[in-house]
Amino acid sequence: MRPQSAFTDSGGGPAIILLHGYPFDRSMWREQIDFLSANGFRAIAPDLRGLGERVAQTSVSEPSEPNHRLKSAPVTTMGDMVRDVAALMDELQIEQAAICGLSMGGYVAFEFVHLFPARTRALVLAGTRAPADNEQERQARFQQVEQMLAQGMSGIAEASVSKLLAPRTLAEKPEVVARVSEMILRANPQGAAAAQRGMAARRDYSEDLPSINVPTLVVVGHDDPIRPVADAEFMHNRIPGSRLEIIEEAAHMTNMEQPENFNRALLDFLSRLTH
Repeated sequence: MRPQSAFTDSGGGPAIILLHGYPFDRSMWREQIDFLSANGFRAIAPDLRGLGERVAQTSVSEPSEPNHRLKSAPVTTMGDMVRDVAALMDELQIEQAAICGLSMGGYVAFEFVHLFPARTRALVLAGTRAPADNEQERQARFQQVEQMLAQGMSGIAEASVSKLLAPRTLAEKPEVVARVSEMILRANPQGAAAAQRGMAARRDYSEDLPSINVPTLVVVGHDDPIRPVADAEFMHNRIPGSRLEIIEEAAHMTNMEQPENFNRALLDFLSRLTH
């Protein structure tokens, strides 16, 4: 049974599922939901497991020995999130959809097309990558888990925002900076920790790329230090017939930093799909 997480379902027409990044929620897709539903598509954006508005906000843990919390913390795998998405599609009587994921949502999209290829009409992979984490990256994730369980999300927000957003966004779009920061701060530490551990455990999707046989759009921010253009080119070069869109004046949060450009690329891609 699907956990009772919140979701938005707007518009009519071919369905597109919008999968948010980490540690965000479905509100990051606000501009895309409005745009797609106004242009003949049904946009569905779920809060992924452990994140979003219906997750009870819980206090952080008492300090304890290093790695103590890490050993007892739950894990939300990308497969768990995929099965939640498939169950939501069943609930909404959607047989097939385009799957659009940003960052962690991209990992979920990879797992979705692997587990449910017949239900995947198309893929949009934004600000993500195919390879698994190396050992150093896994350890960095575990350190973040320790931090958020002990101290909450404020330190994560302070350290992350300048990497998530391009210099121009930071200088000229205070409302975007505020939205990104607020999403991180309201994330549930336990839910975020479980997702972080799930990302650390995810498999390498690189070998899947040549066998992806649905139309695929790869999107990347020109200034993204987290998942740079090289990561996008790696996927684009290996997914047959895929398209690559580089969004200027954007870093990791391409859809929020440059929504008009992101939406234009998305609509152009989706409009070319055969109905």
